[in-house]
Amino acid sequence: MEKEVRVAGVDAYKTKSGNTRFVLRDDEGNEYTTFKEKIGRQAVAAEGKRARIEYHEQQRGQFTNVYLDKVEPSEGEDVDGEGAKEAGWEAAVEAAGWLLGTSEPKDAIPADELFEKLKPFQEKVSDDIRRNGEE
Repeated sequence: MEKEVRVAGVDAYKTKSGNTRFVLRDDEGNEYTTFKEKIGRQAVAAEGKRARIEYHEQQRGQFTNVYLDKVEPSEGEDVDGEGAKEAGWEAAVEAAGWLLGTSEPKDAIPADELFEKLKPFQEKVSDDIRRNGEE
């Protein structure tokens, strides 16, 4: 089945067997699950945006599991451009402590020096998002 949704959020859970289960929630509260890393990365890249998803349902006893098969940005959504840059900067700021070697420097770090440390990381994250994690 195919559907156009706004991706409200994506969560990742480690299973007992060590796999990662990704759960995409749309803005209507529906949940779609996948264990595939590539589809999980696509879902994360579409977070907060409209996306076209493909999924299938599987009946298991009383329960219906909804499995996510594909996530694509909707026409007009900017997952490749500004959205990727913004996500890259968010990741770089979160990783700043590791990139600088300390999360609490003794002295203020000049803006240009901080930018030089964070910018390469931001670019790598943005590029990865644009490629959807593919090499």
